[in-house]
Amino acid sequence: MSETIHYPVLEIDLQKLENNAEKVTAYAGERGIEITGVIKGCNSIVEAGKAMLKGGCSGLATSRMDQMKRIREALPGVETWLLRIPMLSEIEELIRCSTISLNSEETTIRAIEAACASAGLQHGVILMADLGDLREGFRDFEAMAALAEEIEFEMPHVTLEGIGTNLGCYGSISPTTENLTELVELARAIEARIGRPLRYVSGGATTTLPLLLKGGVPEGINHLRVGEGILNGRDLMVFWNTPFPGVVADAFTLKAQVVEVKEKPSYPIGEIFVDAFGEVPVYHDEGIRIRAIAAVGKQDVGSHEKLLVRDEGLRLIGSSSDHLILDVTDMKVRPQVGDVLSFDLYYPAMLYATGSASVEKVLLNSEAL
Repeated sequence: MSETIHYPVLEIDLQKLENNAEKVTAYAGERGIEITGVIKGCNSIVEAGKAMLKGGCSGLATSRMDQMKRIREALPGVETWLLRIPMLSEIEELIRCSTISLNSEETTIRAIEAACASAGLQHGVILMADLGDLREGFRDFEAMAALAEEIEFEMPHVTLEGIGTNLGCYGSISPTTENLTELVELARAIEARIGRPLRYVSGGATTTLPLLLKGGVPEGINHLRVGEGILNGRDLMVFWNTPFPGVVADAFTLKAQVVEVKEKPSYPIGEIFVDAFGEVPVYHDEGIRIRAIAAVGKQDVGSHEKLLVRDEGLRLIGSSSDHLILDVTDMKVRPQVGDVLSFDLYYPAMLYATGSASVEKVLLNSEAL
């Protein structure tokens, strides 16, 4: 008796992830830049991390402590980075699960020093500079340099590993030669004050890859934190019009089963109010159409707009918590109840799907890891 597959399913091709990591790390490495693989976008699935490491990433990074603990337990010797500024309530876990953390608050770093002193441990920090994106980081660079000096000479259990910045995640500010040169200059100033070179000058994330491909990353940037550019690779093509050579965008495939196929009007009948999420979608009257419903929804992928169809003639119409509404009228072969449809994903849909307990994860090509 064959084993029943429980849809929706997210297939993860580990060989493609390893390929993507190889392409990104090799290109960056030739230019003196080390890559830490960010796996928060796939709920820090350990096998995805292993594929990134095999492909050349020097360490793994995530933003959630539960994911960090899972990585540490499975891969105890790997350098791990916590990307979100540590909460004071998680410092004890931080120093045991993470090698390095991104920081911008003196209070937090002092708490790390005290916890490490008590436990007999060492922890590395990256001081973050805010270069205009207005998420985490110092805007007062003199205060940042003063704290760097304090860490170096007055905190024996905290190692100043380097400085970094984040661009594009909140304020939508693009990495440029100019703002990354500012980061390099700040690094040089801190190095002069502490009397040694910093290990890392971390110039951002996937959003810095287009600048790298164009030759615009200034000398002195020697590290990037890359997630989407390896896991998915679609943002570079769609939003930056700069595909990374050799990187594929279909390592993740969402498969959903059809549960209804019927002719229906394309415009809702009755008085339009709001949907289950308090929104008023825009509808277009196209007359009677053949519609299908697949058993996957916003709870699993966030938004149907972050999915891409693979079948010619298939259209995404809308979604609710648990249903994906599809127009199948123009498909050459229309699906029937029980058929399975495959979709590509943008980063947000991948983030939701990998974190959803209702989406079964199937690992492909895991034998070599």
